[in-house]
Parts: sequence; C-alpha cells; structure tokens
Amino acid sequence: MNLVLSHWSANLAVLAAWLVVAAAHLYGVRGLAAGFRRRGEDVPDYLAREALIFQAGLLTAALALISPLGYWSQRIIWVRSLQDLLLVNIAPALIVIGAPWLALRQTVRPGAAAGHPGKKPEVAAAEVRWPLVSVLVFAALSVGWCAWHLAGPYDAALAHPLVYAAEVVTYLGLGTAFWLQLAGSRPYVPRLSPIRRVMALTATIVVGTVLAMVLVFGSRIAYYSYVTGPHQTTSVLSDQQLAGAVLWVLMLPSYVIAGIALLVRWLNEEDTNAVGAGLDRLLKPAKPAWPSRPGVR
Repeated sequence: MNLVLSHWSANLAVLAAWLVVAAAHLYGVRGLAAGFRRRGEDVPDYLAREALIFQAGLLTAALALISPLGYWSQRIIWVRSLQDLLLVNIAPALIVIGAPWLALRQTVRPGAAAGHPGKKPEVAAAEVRWPLVSVLVFAALSVGWCAWHLAGPYDAALAHPLVYAAEVVTYLGLGTAFWLQLAGSRPYVPRLSPIRRVMALTATIVVGTVLAMVLVFGSRIAYYSYVTGPHQTTSVLSDQQLAGAVLWVLMLPSYVIAGIALLVRWLNEEDTNAVGAGLDRLLKPAKPAWPSRPGVR
C-alpha cells in the first residue's frame, strides 16, 4: 500500500500542461453544447461520452508521469515499460476516441466549429487526403518506438530531464497520430481502407514483438543505468527480460481489438458491395444470348 501512497511527483510542467489542456477542452465542450441549445437542438449523447473518454486519456498520461509509476520507472525497467505503453498506446487511444478536436478549436476560435456539431459524425467527417501521410505515421511510430529503446537514448532519458521530456512528447505525439490514422476521430476519418490499416497494424505488432523478444531472450544487460537500482530480489537482467515480456504481452490487447474491429468493418463493406453489385445485375435488363437475325426484331 505504501508503494501507491508514496512517491507522488509534483512536476509543475506536467500538472500545468494537464490542467491547461483539460480546462480548454471542457470550456470548448461547454461552447459546443451551448451552440446546440441556441439552435433549439438537443445536446447529443456522444458529446458527454467523448469528453469523458478524452479526459480519461489526459489523466492516464498525467498519472503515468506523476504517480508512483513515474517514480519507479526511473529505478525498475519493467515499470518503465509499463509507463511507455501507457504513454504511447493507452493514453493516445483514449485521446483519439475522445475526439477533442472540435472542442479545442471552439476554445481557440469561438464559433469556428459552429457548422459541425449538429451534424452526424459521418457527415461532418473530413478525410485525411494523403495516404502517404498515413503510411509515414505508421512507420514513424515503429522507428520512434525502437529508437527510444536503444541503450543510448534509453539511458540518456534516465539521466537528463530534457531528453526524458522529449521521449514523453514523442510517445504521446506519435501515439496520437498513429491512432488517428488507425481508428479515426470525429470529424476526421482515415484515408486508408480498413484492410490496409490492418496490414499496417500487423507490421507495427511485428516490430514491437521483435523488440520485446530481443529483451526477453537477451543474455546481456542493455541498460546499465539501472544497475544501481533497487534490485534486491531480482537481477537487472531478469528485470530487463520481464520488461520485454511486459512490452510483448500488454501491447497486444488494444491492437487486437482494433484489428478485429477493422476486419469486421472491412467484411461489412465487402458484403455491402457484393449486395449492391447483385442488385445492379438484377435491375439491369439482360441481353439476349444469341444475336438477332438481320431484319428480325
């Protein structure tokens, strides 16, 4: 119990960023709700639901840094792996599902989103028009994930606060961009088709699995900054191998759920296209199998 109640951080930069973004978002949500009421419309249920999910994502990111998880991540490798997954995977996923973009734009430019809130999400959606951007985002996440787990950057983030801040910003930024291209976030929808997003997600899982396997099956210490940590009950190498197992196992649930959802959507689209093609064939007059003789109609 002492591990939960002690070692909370009062990081002013993290607390300030969390409070500013959370307050700006809530103010924007309030503005969007007021816009519905001015038009005599009911406030849609999804507005409150998305606001709650986004705030949960912000809180997850903040707790990963200022809770005891942040303290022990500087001393135990597998705890840092858990923190990394929260910053690059869980928090960005909640942020994207929470779709805060119209609310934040409403805060910055009141009335700028007035034309969007009353529309259904699929009507208000604006496509990301460059498929290459989506591919680059998927690749950038894998490159950034592996780069920050190299021994040099990994140990440097432990020793230098600015490097650590850069790591956190990279994880949150690339994670949010990744989930934005993977799942979409009102009013934005991904340009890539569901099956292509599944392929990109599979490639991301493969890269993450290879990195985790290197740590799990490695027989040498990679992160020497943790040698002086509190490893009374386990060796540094065992801690490093456990960290790889955490990366390997805990990255899968959210990715598998997203992959299944995309596959279901792809199959539904294929069924819809097949039904549409069948109706076209039924409604189109059939041509005679044999050509008519000249002069015979």
